[in-house]
Amino acid sequence: MSSSSQVPEIRLAGKLVLDASLVCLTGLHIGAGKGSLEIGGADNPVVKDAFGRPIVPGSSIRGRLRSLLEHALGLTAPEEMVYLSRRRGQEVRIHQSDRSDDPICLLFGRNPGRMDRVKGDSTEARHITPARLAIYDAPLELESITAQMREQLDDELTEVKSENAIDRITAQANPRTLERVPAGARFRVRIVIDMLQDGDRKLVPLVVQGLRLMEDSALGGGGSRGSGRVEFQNIRAVWRSRRYYADGAPEEEVAKAANTEALQQAVLADEFALRLSE
Repeated sequence: MSSSSQVPEIRLAGKLVLDASLVCLTGLHIGAGKGSLEIGGADNPVVKDAFGRPIVPGSSIRGRLRSLLEHALGLTAPEEMVYLSRRRGQEVRIHQSDRSDDPICLLFGRNPGRMDRVKGDSTEARHITPARLAIYDAPLELESITAQMREQLDDELTEVKSENAIDRITAQANPRTLERVPAGARFRVRIVIDMLQDGDRKLVPLVVQGLRLMEDSALGGGGSRGSGRVEFQNIRAVWRSRRYYADGAPEEEVAKAANTEALQQAVLADEFALRLSE
């Protein structure tokens, strides 16, 4: 068999575009790193755009989604993971396999080249696949920060949560502060799923499953301490076929849902996949 015959054909059938509001049910902290620490500011500031407004990076949503799905599908055993980084104390391990039908690798893409497995021999990807999933940075909906909320905030758009770590022997407190976007804030989320091969339509329910898992987990830092509970609301799914880009054919609204539960019911319906045609 020639090497070319081993490469599955990739041809864009269209794009499924999901637009939604990400609503903070508790304070949300996605850290900007120590490099942005300001005098008199919180120890752990949130990431902001060029105008000083909090944002939710698409990479944060995407990474959390991938982690939750890997756990849900039972793909975090050592023999199923590879090292992205092996720096001592800063190891990064993710799932990656060379199975051509691996849903995680199809959805999030597959890194080419030789990689060290966490357990077992090194592997070299033969089925290199592009990512189907793109999640864009989510800007803050400014109107969601009401005048009443602003009166209680430490900054114009954020709050500062104070925490203490207690030494178990001396009972000495080690105070720290955490900047958070307040509960009630909303962000505009856009998720795009490319349909590149037959069978890619089965990845749509997987994405929705990940969104539902995220709602019962946490996004960002401090999740085990009360931060990061979010909910996806007012979801609209639009199908843009290949003809939409080639000759201006109209897009088609294929689902409209108040929440992820309703969206899941819509995408699991028999007729949903049939509507995603070229």
